[in-house]
Amino acid sequence: MPIVTLTSDFGWRDYYLAMMKGALLSEYPDLTIVDLTHSINNYDIVQAAFLFKNAWSGFPKGTIHVISVDDYAGTEKRFLATSHQGHFFVAPDNGLFSLIFENGLPKEFYQLDFEETSNFPLRTAYAKAVAHIASGKPINEIGPKVTEVVQRITLQPVTSPTQIRGSIIYVDNYENVITNVDRELFERIGNGRDFKLFFKRHDPIDKLSQHYAEIPVGEVLCLFNSASYLEIAINMGKAASLLGLKVEDTIQIDFYK
Repeated sequence: MPIVTLTSDFGWRDYYLAMMKGALLSEYPDLTIVDLTHSINNYDIVQAAFLFKNAWSGFPKGTIHVISVDDYAGTEKRFLATSHQGHFFVAPDNGLFSLIFENGLPKEFYQLDFEETSNFPLRTAYAKAVAHIASGKPINEIGPKVTEVVQRITLQPVTSPTQIRGSIIYVDNYENVITNVDRELFERIGNGRDFKLFFKRHDPIDKLSQHYAEIPVGEVLCLFNSASYLEIAINMGKAASLLGLKVEDTIQIDFYK
């Protein structure tokens, strides 16, 4: 049974998600549907890309990933399908692909056909695309080839030989604060040196932890999370609320001997 993952900003309260799942199963009943998340902030494709890109590779090859987070704001709608590393991806052409595949876009994209007069075109466009792929048909037959896709650029850390200036990109359900500084960048700039992590007007953190429980309950720490991003947390506490941190706040890491 083909696996289909769903990522959206539909939430759980309304009928949109159920409508989407019904359309998928009507086109191809033998699907295993897995919900990645439907709690994306409305229209927030940056958040959607961050959550999705840290989850999709854990699924087996052949999985079809459907993403529905739409921030077109009046521009012409277009939906695309592509493949990468044995997986298939279906999403709007609104910059999501460039945020998910920051290290290089897939080589080929194909445009999906949909009813432009429909007020919910995903119901048919995505369902038909998923059925096409699940049936084993070549992806290059799903629609016309696209030569360019919409590009989006996210804020990247600024570095010098002794410093990294980054920002907060996500606050998780535990209110752990995740930055855009990954382990590779930290180790490359830091080169084994001591450091101080500054944020807001709080005392800097000068030690990396491996686990939350390494420090006493209620104390502040930093560590690299399961996605290898630097995270500010409080053991058994809510770092975002207690430290007054939010998405787009800046952080600074100074390295010294």
